[in-house]
Amino acid sequence: MMPLKLVVAVGGASGAPYARRFLDLLAGLPRETVLPHVVFSTAAKQVWATEIGTNPKEIPFPVWDARDFNAPFASGSAGFGAMVVIPCSMGGLARIAHGLSEDLIGRAADVMLKERRKLILVARDTPLSLIHLENMATVTRAGALVLPAAPSFYGRPQTIEDLLDTVVGRVLDHVGLPRRVGPRWGEEAT
Repeated sequence: MMPLKLVVAVGGASGAPYARRFLDLLAGLPRETVLPHVVFSTAAKQVWATEIGTNPKEIPFPVWDARDFNAPFASGSAGFGAMVVIPCSMGGLARIAHGLSEDLIGRAADVMLKERRKLILVARDTPLSLIHLENMATVTRAGALVLPAAPSFYGRPQTIEDLLDTVVGRVLDHVGLPRRVGPRWGEEAT
């Protein structure tokens, strides 16, 4: 079985810890399972510095510049099977909803939609305006999955990482990758 070629786009909304946790979990998976490629929006680099305090260049995967349209996932023929935008700002979601491929994130999302591949948008904003909701409906009709960064509490999370895992675990489920975090509904919390 071929590994999943996965685009991980880090958007500019607050929520960089979700992206970091997702990337950390991907780093723990065998290369035979997943081959991630990463792209940061311009704002995401600023948010990462504020919320994480480290250099995003320390990520153990290929990291592409948001203006580099030579990245392999800028074309459907490269065979990337899925994309996750985590976190996804409402501005980024709007650009995806309206097919604005002004940067590599928009182009890669457009590729996922046109090729009928998985596109997961981890929306992170509150409250939501009618424009946000209509854009979410638009991307959903186009084939994307809007997965809000809304942690659950049934597993009785004890740490921030536990809270992050309630969202990141759902992303792993929807991408089709092994989930090794947090209890599922009906399971005992450890």
